[in-house]
Amino acid sequence: MRQLLILLLISLALPASADTVVTARNLRPGMIVTAQDVKLVATDLAGGFQLLEDVIGQEARVVLYTGRPVLPNDIGPPSVIDRNQIVTLVYTAGPMTILAEGRSLGSGAIGDRVRVMNLSSRTTITGSVSANGDVIVSNSHAQF
Repeated sequence: MRQLLILLLISLALPASADTVVTARNLRPGMIVTAQDVKLVATDLAGGFQLLEDVIGQEARVVLYTGRPVLPNDIGPPSVIDRNQIVTLVYTAGPMTILAEGRSLGSGAIGDRVRVMNLSSRTTITGSVSANGDVIVSNSHAQF
C-alpha cells in the first residue's frame, strides 16, 4: 500500500507531457500557416494546440519564432480585407440598399468588425466583413 501511495505521489508531481504544435520556421504576421511551417513535439506546456489541423490554414497575428509553441492568440482566420484596402460599404434598410466606397482602417477576417472611412463623406463607420470582402453596415452605425 505504501509503495502504491509513493508511486501515485511521484506521478502527480511529474508534469504531464503531451504533443504540442510548434513552428518549424519563423513566420511573420499575415503569413498563412502551411503544413511545412509546423510540427508536433512532446512538451509540458498547457494552452497550446495539440493538432496540426487546428493551425494549418490560419494566419499568423504575431511573429512566430522557430521551435516555440503556437498559442491561440498567435493565430486566427485569414484576413479577407487588408488595411488601406478600398472596400464596398453595404447598407440595407428593407428593400433599399445603399453602396459606397470606403477605405479599410484595419484588416479583418469574415465576421470581424472593422472601421472604414467612407471616401465620399470622410466619415468613419464600423461594419462587419462579409465573405466577399464587402463591409456590411448596420442601422446603428450608418452615417454615410
